[in-house]
Amino acid sequence: MASSAPKSRVRLSDIAQRLKINKATVSRALRNDRRISRAVCAQVQRVALQMGYRPDPMLAALAEYRRSGTPRPISAVLALVNYWPEPTKPRVCREFKLSWKAATAEAERTGYRLEEFRVGKDLTIPRLEKILLTRNINGILIPPHGNLWLTGEKFRWDEFCVVRFGDSMETPVTHLVSSDLLSNGLLAFENVWNKGYRRIGLVAVTRPADRPARFAAGFLYGQLNLPGKLRLPLLLLGKQDSEQRRQQQLVAWLTKTKPEAILTDVEVLRGMLATAGYRVPQDLGLATSSVLDGNADAGIYQNSDEIGKTAVQLLISLIHLNERGIPAIPREVLIKGRWVDGSTLPAR
Repeated sequence: MASSAPKSRVRLSDIAQRLKINKATVSRALRNDRRISRAVCAQVQRVALQMGYRPDPMLAALAEYRRSGTPRPISAVLALVNYWPEPTKPRVCREFKLSWKAATAEAERTGYRLEEFRVGKDLTIPRLEKILLTRNINGILIPPHGNLWLTGEKFRWDEFCVVRFGDSMETPVTHLVSSDLLSNGLLAFENVWNKGYRRIGLVAVTRPADRPARFAAGFLYGQLNLPGKLRLPLLLLGKQDSEQRRQQQLVAWLTKTKPEAILTDVEVLRGMLATAGYRVPQDLGLATSSVLDGNADAGIYQNSDEIGKTAVQLLISLIHLNERGIPAIPREVLIKGRWVDGSTLPAR
């Protein structure tokens, strides 16, 4: 009768003995350590798979516990690439400031330092690439840039681990950590409805990138089960339109749809409503896709601190696994927001 005794676990030393290399090289090769050539990494990983090697999860957990039990010394730098024409402008956005602060704290907690690099006249893309390679900085965070980025400029992405976060640019198509805008749009609609409002409209600014449109998609999904007379058409203000043109569009839309409450991502909408003779909340309830930046205290809190923290965690995991360049299958990690009651949207 065949023995039912379990097979002994394949150890790093077994792989090292098979390949006639030392155990430390095997360990580093399995983690795609840059100190080991890609050819050796591939050979070690192939042999490990053939021999049935599996990491011991208990030992791995113990090693991680020992590493995280005390603060780690700063051992490396992560680059945050700021490509804005006005490099201080992103800091005006409270959502971004919160993400940046959390990303910086998480980097320090895990033994890294987050350093900003402002691309512009004094720091060109080729020079940035050279600096990062010279300093052995192999992790890049790309913060929100709207429709800005490296159009027509070459960059050796295969040398770096890259993560975008927030309402980021469309290219390069790397892994992304961002707010779950679609879920937030639905969440906002449901909460406005539960406050007693029935004629609910949405005012947004059209953008080249499609990510902000997901908030509108969530809103439209919330409207699906409403009778036709309560499905108010969206008002999409052109990003390049003049203030006068936008004001005319708003007044025409208000006159036609007669909303009781408005959801919006337009920070200046409250002022536009005042110019049109509407008071918030006496005449109209108002809620925003961002209670930090939307000029209304009712709406969605996007948990931007969690976005920054998660972006750094994802980037560090890519560094540990040596996953560089533009991924064949980019991943999106979506962070759900939460609803916040406020004075701009009292219960009816």
